[in-house]
Amino acid sequence: VQLQASGGGLVQAGGSLTLACAASGSIVGIKDMAWYRQVPGKLRESVAAISAGGATQYADSVKGRFTISRDNAKNTVYLQMNSLEPEDTGVYYCSSVMIVRYVAGTQRYWGQGTQVTVSS
Repeated sequence: VQLQASGGGLVQAGGSLTLACAASGSIVGIKDMAWYRQVPGKLRESVAAISAGGATQYADSVKGRFTISRDNAKNTVYLQMNSLEPEDTGVYYCSSVMIVRYVAGTQRYWGQGTQVTVSS
């Protein structure tokens, strides 16, 4: 099972980026999908999450600026980031709670990080 993230990069403050993360492998079902970010010296924090039914949650710092969505047919989660601020800089990780063939119960899986840098 693999989560492949893409879409990071360098952008000026006020700009936009869209991250995508596709899950692949022996997946039976996907429950929650989420984005986290981490900056040096700080704990990884939740940015946004979306349930299998489409219910969303956001960190207070990104409400109104970021939008999380998912395409269940493609096993992909997206993060549309608008009005980016320098404080949004960090490594963004996608994560998904999934049911995987030959593994009992649900497990949380992580993708590799993608760097987002917002310049002032």
